[in-house]
Parts: sequence; C-alpha cells; structure tokens
Amino acid sequence: MPDVTHLDLVQRRDFFSRSLLGAAALGLLFGEPADAAPPNPLALKRPPLVPSAKRVIYLHMIGAPSQLDLFDYKPTLVERDGEECPESLLAGRRFAFIGGKMQLAGTRWKFGRHGASGQELSELLPRLAGVADELAIVRTLHTEEINHAPAQLFLHSGSGRGGRPSFGSWVTYGLGAENQDLPAYVVLLSGPLGGAGTGLWANGFLPSVYQGIQFRSSGDPVLFLSSPAGQSHADRRRIYDAVKSLNERQLADVGDPEIATRIRQYEMAYRMQSSVPELMDISREPAATLDRYGAKPGAASFANNCLLARRLVERGVRVVELYDSDWDHHAGLATRLPAKCRDVDQPMAALVADLKQRGLLDETLVIWGSEFGRTPLRQGIDGDGKATNPGRDHHKDAYSIWLAGGGIRGGVTHGRTDDFGFSPVEHPVAVHDLNATVLRLLGFDHERLTFQYQGREFRLTDVQGKVVRELLA
Repeated sequence: MPDVTHLDLVQRRDFFSRSLLGAAALGLLFGEPADAAPPNPLALKRPPLVPSAKRVIYLHMIGAPSQLDLFDYKPTLVERDGEECPESLLAGRRFAFIGGKMQLAGTRWKFGRHGASGQELSELLPRLAGVADELAIVRTLHTEEINHAPAQLFLHSGSGRGGRPSFGSWVTYGLGAENQDLPAYVVLLSGPLGGAGTGLWANGFLPSVYQGIQFRSSGDPVLFLSSPAGQSHADRRRIYDAVKSLNERQLADVGDPEIATRIRQYEMAYRMQSSVPELMDISREPAATLDRYGAKPGAASFANNCLLARRLVERGVRVVELYDSDWDHHAGLATRLPAKCRDVDQPMAALVADLKQRGLLDETLVIWGSEFGRTPLRQGIDGDGKATNPGRDHHKDAYSIWLAGGGIRGGVTHGRTDDFGFSPVEHPVAVHDLNATVLRLLGFDHERLTFQYQGREFRLTDVQGKVVRELLA
C-alpha cells in the first residue's frame, strides 16, 4: 500500500463527507462508530516535510509602497532624474494611469548600509535598519496584475479573481491549530480595508472553518462575542449545548462539513469569551514594551497591531495578517511616504527584535510586502513638464519585499533590477515562487498541498512556482 499522509486522509475524509454516503458511512469507512463526535477540522497536523517555521505574521501594506524610495537604490535613476524616459525602456510595458510625458524619477532620500551584512536601506526606515541582519530583502518580486484588488488577490490566493482560498486558509487547512481556544487565522486592520475586501482572508472553496477571523480594535474584538445583558455565562453554555445537539443530528443526517464547522465555531466563540478580552488588552504590557512598539492602549494603530501579533503568536495562533492602508501614492509622495514610514518603521522593527528576544523568531516567519511596487517614472506631469505634487504609478514588473525569521537566511539581498528599476536582471522571483518558498518553510511541498474542487486539484501556487532556496537558512 502506498504511503498516505495525514493530509491525504483529511482530503479523502472531506471528499466523502460531501458525498451521499453521509456521516454514518464515513465513520464506518474510517473505523469510527456511527455515533462518534465529528472530527475536529482544526486538529493539529504534522506537515510532511521538516518545517522551519510554525507560524506566520504577514504585514501587508495596502496600496503598494515605493521600493525605489525604500529598498532598491538606483544611482543612475537619481542622476537622470527629470529626464524624458528613453522609448526603449517603455516598449511593451503596461501602466495603470500614467500618461503623457514619461519622466524619470529618482529618489530624493538617502540610502545607507546597515548591520554586519551591509543591507542597503532608505533613511526613511531608521528603526528597521537596526534589525537589518535579520532581513532577507527580495528586490525582484513580480506579479501578473497591475490593479490593486486583483493584485492583492493574486498575492494572497494565487489568482487575480475571487473565490480561491487565501494564503492563511491554505496554511490552517494544512497545519490545523495549536491553540484550540483561539482562531488559527487572525486578521488585524489599521485603516480602511483593501480593494479586494474580505476576499483577502476568505476560505474560498475550502471549508469555512479555515477562513480568517477579523479582530476589531474597539468594542467586541469579534462581533457578538459578549453575552447579551441579563444572560449569564451558564445561560450561554446551555444555549450552545442545545444548538450543538441539533447541529450534530443534522450532521449525522446529511454529512455536510459546513455543519461540523458551525459546531466548531460555536464552541470556539464560547471559549473566546474568556481568552480574547485578556489577549487584546495591551495595557497589561510593561511600559517599556509599549514604548518600544510605539503602542498606546485604547488606540487603533499599526503599532498596536504589531504588539497584538506578537501576543497572538505567543499563544499559538498560526497565521496573523496585518493590513495597513494609505500606501497608494500617485501624488504627494514627498510628504505621504515619510508619514507612512513613520507609522510602520518603529513597530515592525520592534516586532522583529521582540520576537528574537523572546526566542520566537526562529519559529515565526515575518513577511512585509504589498501587491506590487511603483514606477521609476514621475506621475503628475503637466503639459509643460512640471510636477507640483508628483507621485508614482503602479508597477508590476519588479518590486521589493522582505522576510525575517522562520528559517530565512538573514542579512541577504536577493535579486537585482536594471539601472532604472524597471525589470529584474538577476534572480527574478514570481509571486508563485514566493508562496512556494513560504510553504516550504512551513513544511510543505507546494505541489502536494492540494484540494479537489469541481473535478480538479487546486493549490496556492496554481500550476507554477519554485522554491527560492537562496533565501533558506
């Protein structure tokens, strides 16, 4: 008999549970009594390969920061700032909005070398420079989508169209939960939601138990978590038990895995009444820790969310995604980019340092990035070639991200773009390559983490992707 992984069994179980065999036949097939409790879809699972990381903190900057002003310094572009762009550099390229005169735009900010590794970073990120030796900077990531919502979906699900499972859903499907009292996949927002909406953490065609759960910064962290006025904890327990009994009867009749999800979520909600309020109360952190992150109890901010991300992974949450808005700088780059960098520089550097100090960084992968980058061209040029408040347009062909911890080789810069930053010239990395690499760090062969839907096997990396082994420690 060929080897069968636990994940294979989970997939077969799901397939049969969707069929007309029903829950009773499914239980007999797997040697379970007909009245056995439904299997926990978030039970802890062992990945098929040796993992370097157990959990992920994903920092997504909604709108796309300018890599040319933060991570990819181009002296030639600076020297030729304001010149008309040669036609040879524009041939075959797509831009979202920019038109008219194509004027080269070098960065106005200085770059410096940092750490023993000499990582090159912008002066806009002085705190991040302090953890430069922990970072692997990828300068040659490229995507297939040029507009925000499709590119956000493509990065997170492997497809520019909705309906596919998100990255976090794939990870929790493959690994389960470490802490049965908290969601395996948590989402935190600072600012408005991205153009792709809640599809960024949707379960797609996976059972809905694998979708991300948004924690809010005010009121109940999760909607309707608190008991209604006049209802005791014991009252709510009796209600849950009655609803569970009804759901279990329906599950036995029809074998729908979504009913098992419903049972699981009711139980989770009951336990979260105790676990979540304490978790979200950062006022219990020492003053020195709050100062380190720049966090303020009671506020809604990226700094608070970075501190919460550390608290979540400390308690075994598998995937934490932070979405920070207002990085779409088509205009006002000179003032808006520094302001956004001030928002994120201190807390994201504190997060990396704090995880390392607590011995969590080795098993926690931190990813910082966005859906695409920005052009080496100045946007906002009038007919006379003047720009009063310029920015940069969308750029899908080459942009930068960084990773730290969780089996990543720190202190390296991977890939090189041309002298103007238009295209990769060494070691291009596609989005599918990035996701294949992250899954490998978590213990998966990206080609084998699959789910059958509508007659075919789907995966996060679609039909492409290769592991970028130069990034692995």
